[in-house]
Amino acid sequence: MDKSAKLYRMVMDKHVCPYGIKAKWLLERQGYTVEDHPLTSREATDAFKEEHGVKTTPQAFLDGERIGGYTDLRKHFGLDRKKDGDTSYTPVIAVFAVGAALAVALSLFTYQAPFTIRTAEWFIAFSMAMLAMLKLQDVEQFSSMFIGYDLLGRRWVPYAYAYPFLEATAAVLMAGRILPWLSIPIALFIGTVGAVSVFYAVYVQKRDIKCACVGGSANVPLGFVSLTENLAMIGMGLWMLLRPMV
Repeated sequence: MDKSAKLYRMVMDKHVCPYGIKAKWLLERQGYTVEDHPLTSREATDAFKEEHGVKTTPQAFLDGERIGGYTDLRKHFGLDRKKDGDTSYTPVIAVFAVGAALAVALSLFTYQAPFTIRTAEWFIAFSMAMLAMLKLQDVEQFSSMFIGYDLLGRRWVPYAYAYPFLEATAAVLMAGRILPWLSIPIALFIGTVGAVSVFYAVYVQKRDIKCACVGGSANVPLGFVSLTENLAMIGMGLWMLLRPMV
């Protein structure tokens, strides 16, 4: 039996609704023949909203029943089980996966071997750099989350603003083993303070709060990930201190 759907979406000269495009693609992916109804003017869009008592477009109808927009369609097809407030490790996994891939690729290019000592060093440095970049997207929001659990940030607010710049500096210098007299102290200091702060907040106070490790836009729980980030910085600093010529 053929499945058909009606879709009403904005398609104007200066604006084509991206969610309308995605809704059409999703319906077709689910095996529906889409009867597409482009709303080509603001007047047509407003008239449609008023007629159907809706505030947004696109709007999809399946078997005469209005389902809603793109997000509603995803829920209808069981593709979006995520709820507001749900925690997710996806941003962290993405950072570490890309960091590992870059490290392996660079090791292959430089040493013709995928796994070397430098692979491990680059993996940590690249991951630190990307985590710092995420924090630097919105330093104000990051700092607000950070001082919620960082022991030094609570006592001296400028440290919360400086942290992502310090992490980025250490990461870039460590990637090239440049100025170790500067990168090693930075990594050891911010890593130690961070590790103690996270351990105290999570394992002593038993607090359930969001981690600022990927900036303020993601809902990553404070705990193992942030502790690992800080311990990796400490480990990298100690490694470079003990084996400076590797």
